[in-house]
Amino acid sequence: MRVLGIDPGLRNLGWGVIEAEGSRLRHVANGQITSGAGDLAVRLLAIHRQLSDLIAAHAPESAAIEQTFVNRDGAGTLKLGQARGVALLALAQAGLEIGEYAPNAVKKTVVGVGHADKRQVEHMVRMQLPGAEPAGPDAADALAIAMCHAFHRAGRRNLTQVRA
Repeated sequence: MRVLGIDPGLRNLGWGVIEAEGSRLRHVANGQITSGAGDLAVRLLAIHRQLSDLIAAHAPESAAIEQTFVNRDGAGTLKLGQARGVALLALAQAGLEIGEYAPNAVKKTVVGVGHADKRQVEHMVRMQLPGAEPAGPDAADALAIAMCHAFHRAGRRNLTQVRA
């Protein structure tokens, strides 16, 4: 199964594509979508177009996105939520199954600790996806989100098989 992970952001939206076969994971691609500066509507449109092109190019079967956390900057949280909404729209338009994960759940799944820092996440992504060279911290986080989704999806599938 091909999984697209998204680390939402208005300035930099990280993305990562992996393939999961059972418990084996393989890196496919990763990068960052940038929206530039200026009018918010134009920036959101740029994110939507780039993400839609990315989905068409990599043909994922499933997607995962990080949930928004609320911080002290209400305006920043709102803008992050708008970028996340545009990403969800692009994923839904492509007909993808979408998983949503809290940042601590992603870190716990990939690193083993829910409060790991970005360096630890990137290190574990590189270890678990040999040959992966994340395009930056947002891309590393996106690969971690995709890995989290693959692990959780495999766990649900195994549980379903046991119950059957």
